Amino acid sequence: MPLPNDEKLLALANDLLQQFDQIFGLNPGLRPAHAKGMMLKGIFHPAPAAASLSRAPHFTRESTPVSVRFSNSTGVLLIPDNDPNADPRGLAVRFHLAERVHTDIVSHSTDGFPTHTGAEFLEFLRALASTKPDSPHPNPIEVYLGGHPTALAFVQTPKPAPSSFARETYYGVTAMRFLNTNGASRHGRYRIIPEAGNDHVSAEAAAAKSANYLFAELDERVAKAPIRFRIAVQLANEGDEVNNATIHWPADREILEIGSLELTEKVGDDAAEQKHIIFDPIPRVDGIEPSDDPLLELRAAIYLLSGRRRRAA
Repeated sequence: MPLPNDEKLLALANDLLQQFDQIFGLNPGLRPAHAKGMMLKGIFHPAPAAASLSRAPHFTRESTPVSVRFSNSTGVLLIPDNDPNADPRGLAVRFHLAERVHTDIVSHSTDGFPTHTGAEFLEFLRALASTKPDSPHPNPIEVYLGGHPTALAFVQTPKPAPSSFARETYYGVTAMRFLNTNGASRHGRYRIIPEAGNDHVSAEAAAAKSANYLFAELDERVAKAPIRFRIAVQLANEGDEVNNATIHWPADREILEIGSLELTEKVGDDAAEQKHIIFDPIPRVDGIEPSDDPLLELRAAIYLLSGRRRRAA
């Protein structure tokens, strides 16, 4: 995918990358966020209702091969799985539609995002970076959160550690516009739900676990049996705000199940594949279009810039 021509957008993307580097250290061969990860592969099977929502090829075929990446937050490769900063967890899914043709879902385990725009997110990261353990109160991040209630709500949302990556629900950050063969369209946000059910551990129980407990458990789990998730879309109603990732839709909005993921094994060369693959938050496939959420183009630019840097390292 090409970089956008918008110079202001590219400058903001580079500023955000530099800010991540300042917080987590410069690691060109790693992702600036969600550095610690593991990749599996499997199959996506669409549900009967999927084609009524979208004409996208993976919604209408019998099955589509997938690659997925589970990850911890932060740009620290060796962050312990039981470190509270490792939440929210990430799950990215690539649907392999044809040779060198694909579309992705990028999600994390907290519903929503702290800011509406990239400029706000940069301000958030700068406040975080400038807050030191001995900073007087109110420190920079406290000042920022005090003036940004949606960021405060995201930070204060409980983020308990899962017992397994396979026992966590993951949420698409931004809305997409789904179009079916009749031309009808609905906006919706992805939700990836574990077939085994959600299961979290207390802070005390997490602290007692090993630093690599989630990835070790994932490795053991997939070796024994397939890991299964249901993919659903929470659908917006007419009048719902679809271009702001900080706004939650009411709980009564329809959740349409569109298919299932069956993950069967690790990818062949995990480290090399993680370094090479660049996930894309913009769908770039007929039948699914991006919303006008300002985070989408920015996130795509950051992923591409950091991915190219990672491959060159």
